[in-house]
Amino acid sequence: MSSPAKHVPETPRDFAAVRELAAADMRAVDALIRTRLASDVVLINQIAEHIIAGGGKRLRPMLHVLAAGAAGYAGGQHVKLAAIIEFIHTSTLLHDDVVDESDLRRGRQTANALWGNAASVLVGDFLYSRSFQLMVELDDMRIMRILADTTNTIAEGEVLQLLNIGNADVDEAAYLAVIERKTAVLFAAATELGGLLGGLPAQQVAALRRYGMELGYAFQIADDLLDYVSDAGTLGKNIGDDLAEGKPTLPLIYALQAADAEQAASLRHAIEHGGLDSLDRIVAAIRDSGALERTRARAEAHAAAAHEALAGLAPSPWRDALAVLADYSVRRTS
Repeated sequence: MSSPAKHVPETPRDFAAVRELAAADMRAVDALIRTRLASDVVLINQIAEHIIAGGGKRLRPMLHVLAAGAAGYAGGQHVKLAAIIEFIHTSTLLHDDVVDESDLRRGRQTANALWGNAASVLVGDFLYSRSFQLMVELDDMRIMRILADTTNTIAEGEVLQLLNIGNADVDEAAYLAVIERKTAVLFAAATELGGLLGGLPAQQVAALRRYGMELGYAFQIADDLLDYVSDAGTLGKNIGDDLAEGKPTLPLIYALQAADAEQAASLRHAIEHGGLDSLDRIVAAIRDSGALERTRARAEAHAAAAHEALAGLAPSPWRDALAVLADYSVRRTS
C-alpha cells in the first residue's frame, strides 16, 4: 500500500502568500523568542515586550525559514537560528535608535524614548548575548563562524556610518560599503544558513548567500528612497529623518551629482548641519534632480540580481517565495 502524497503548498504570488507559507514556522519562532527573552530583571522584560509588541515583518528570520525550505531542510534547528537572527537584528535596532537619537520606529515610540539611552544599550547587549547562548546550543562551528563574522561586520558598518554622518563628500561606493555591512550581511547570513542546514552543495549555498546579499542591498536602498517619498504614517518613521541626522544616503548622493551650484550648496549644508530648516526645498531639489528615479533603478537592479541567484536552486514554493520577496523589497510602501 502506497503512502499518501506529501502536501505541496501552492506557489506564493504576493507578500501575504509568502507570509502564509512561512506562518507555521514563524509561530514557532515567535514562541521561542518570547521564551528566550524572559529574564529575572523586570526592565529587560518590559523593554522586550515593547519590542515584541512592535511587530514588524520579521523579514530576516522569515528569510531564513524560507531558505531552509528551499534547501529541503526538514529538521527543527531553523527555528532556533531564525530566533538568533531576529535577536541580532533587534539588538542593532536598539543601538541604532540611541546613536541616531530616534524617538519613533514603526509608528511607535522607541525604547530609548521611553526608558532612556542607557537601558536601551544594555538591553541590546542582553539580546546579543542571548543570541550567543542560542548559537552555542546549536553546537555547529560552521554556524557560529558565520554568525560571529556577521555580527562583527555589522558593528563595523555602524562605525562606518557614524564616520559618514555630516560628510557631504561621501560617494556611492562609501554608501554601499555601509549598507553592505549594516544590512545586507545579515540578509546573506540568514539565507546562507538555510542552505547550510539543508545540506546543499557549496555552489548552491553560495547562491543563497548571494541572493540574500543582493536582497539586502535592494531592501536598504529602497528604504532610503522611502525617506523622501513617504510620510510618518506610511513608513512608521519621520519624513526626512535621514536628512535630519546628516546621513548622506543614495538619493542625496545622486541629487548632489546632478545639482546646480545653488542646489548643491543647499544639499551640502543640509548634510553637514543635519537640519530640517529647508526640508521642503531640499526634498524638491532631490525630486527635481531625477535622483529618486535613479535610486529606484539601482534598487531594482539589485532585486534582479537576487532573482538571478535563485536560478540554480530546485523549483519549489519556497524558492518562489524568495523570488516574490525580491520584488516586494523594491515595491513596498513601508
